[in-house]
Amino acid sequence: MKFIIFNGSPAGANSNTNVISEAFLNGAKKAGAETENIFLINKKIGHCKGCFACWFQTPGKCVMQDDMAELLDKYNSADVVCFATPVYTWNMTAALKNFVDRLAPLKSPLIVNTNDSFDLADSKTKTQQFMVISNCGFPGNNNFETMKAVFAACNPVLEIYRNCGKLLMSQKKEIKKTVNVYLQAVEQAGFEMATQNYVSDETKTKLEMQLMSIPDYVKYIGM
Repeated sequence: MKFIIFNGSPAGANSNTNVISEAFLNGAKKAGAETENIFLINKKIGHCKGCFACWFQTPGKCVMQDDMAELLDKYNSADVVCFATPVYTWNMTAALKNFVDRLAPLKSPLIVNTNDSFDLADSKTKTQQFMVISNCGFPGNNNFETMKAVFAACNPVLEIYRNCGKLLMSQKKEIKKTVNVYLQAVEQAGFEMATQNYVSDETKTKLEMQLMSIPDYVKYIGM
């Protein structure tokens, strides 16, 4: 089983998003899965030109010569594709959105209607499962609502939304202790996904644990 995370954080490997991602992949690795963590900020990915050549002239292939060709191959090879991003202005980062836009070659110019919901048909039947990892520097969960609506289109099997994200790399002893308990739950989620293809309700509940009270967190970040 192959897991690939496409991380859209501008901070790349040094991001809070990656703290969660690495814990998840560690769990999958322990279960024997093949894993890869890709930092999109380090890749050369041009903006989609909307020329539709990938549909009508060179089906499945973009006219631009950049890193996206390799990334599409990796995307197609994965059993589980994870979109990882911090919340930037209620949504995914520009780096991840640009990557998602460049997935256009995987579609075909055929409109399909599913219960009055219109979309383009996939050029090939999807075999992957999708999941989302996102963190936010604010407390509460309201900042993830746009993200949830956007990613609903790929019908994710697992969504990990972490508020109070600035605590994830804290060096304070008591905070690290709490964060480690949370990351153990994230690791367990990765292990379960790799071994049983779903995450238990018990683990999902642990993924929503509170890291700090809202008043204390607001004081902690000095805002």
